[in-house]
Amino acid sequence: MANYTTTTPDWAVANQSAVMSGIEGIKDTTVGNINPAFTSGAFKPKRRMTLTEDELVDGVARGDRMILSRAITLIESNSPKHFAKAQRVLQRLLPRTGHALRIGITGVPGAGKSTIIEAFGNMLCDDGHRVAVLSIDPTSSITKGSILGDKTRMGTLSRRSEAFIRPSPAGGTLGGVARKSRETMLMCEAAGYDVILIETVGVGQSETTVRSMVDFFMLVVLTGAGDDLQGIKKGIMELADAIVVNKADGDNLVRAKVTRGEYERMTEFIRPATEGWPTHAYLASAVTKMGLPELWQVIQLFKETTTKSGVFQRRRDSQLLDWMHAMIDEHLHNLFFGDAVIMGRMPEIREAVLGGVISPTQAVAELVKMFDIARAAQKKVDLFELS
Repeated sequence: MANYTTTTPDWAVANQSAVMSGIEGIKDTTVGNINPAFTSGAFKPKRRMTLTEDELVDGVARGDRMILSRAITLIESNSPKHFAKAQRVLQRLLPRTGHALRIGITGVPGAGKSTIIEAFGNMLCDDGHRVAVLSIDPTSSITKGSILGDKTRMGTLSRRSEAFIRPSPAGGTLGGVARKSRETMLMCEAAGYDVILIETVGVGQSETTVRSMVDFFMLVVLTGAGDDLQGIKKGIMELADAIVVNKADGDNLVRAKVTRGEYERMTEFIRPATEGWPTHAYLASAVTKMGLPELWQVIQLFKETTTKSGVFQRRRDSQLLDWMHAMIDEHLHNLFFGDAVIMGRMPEIREAVLGGVISPTQAVAELVKMFDIARAAQKKVDLFELS
């Protein structure tokens, strides 16, 4: 046990409360001494209590942000034991999910995504909504996301009790960034957040990942279209339900209007991302808040229109099935390449293919013939023992 003492400094006023001397423990940084009780193991700091499944479910259900963070950390863990526990918690919370509006946001670096998300999120919180912001950056193998930068730029939103900001790390477990991000999103919905903003910081595959998770997808762009349009991939524009020209304020407003016109003309030649919903370009300013209320009206109109047509629910159903199929594909892929027999024969067969001895088709046929899924699954079976 740590010992506490109280002393009265020379400068203290008589009959005033004494000053606690602190903990006799880990390290006195003024002299660099380490308490022998700590080095010997006699003094051990308390570890954070592990929450039970019931505590996690109850805490998330009542919107406790600390417990929500603990539940998401469980989802992000690479441990099969944690995987099973996280799935059981999520399974019990599923009835509370599916009621939020899911909005994806992407754009080139410097377009002001984080700034516009903060302004948009604050506006929604002022209107009585609870907003969760998830950040995805699967392109970074070192940082696993850019949440530190995002939280710095979202200073006011991160301090609001109605908001929750969280990164979605890339890779690591079955389903990788897609599974973790989806399950994090579901946890936030179960905690009562009715608007989920999912920001992708990367390009290419990350946009496709986010598009497969959300109802409405926005592309945030800068002013000064012209040659800059050549840098926008057609494939990314085909994913967007709305193109938002940000920083439309001050001296930049005129250029922003020109840029909006350029993108409007481009949308005429691109297939709409959502059946029955034409993609348009809009002006917005995260600084003056101009265009943000109108953008929210557009998103609400989108939901109303696609709900009436049945496209909204069909998209969600398709996303669930695509998620399931993707996890099946990845699980079988991991079983195949993680099998000891396949790993043992792979170098030899690769050499044979590269040397022209056998064709790639023959190589696949031979590898599949020697693959025993029951044997390969023996080491992985615990991953799916959720009960």
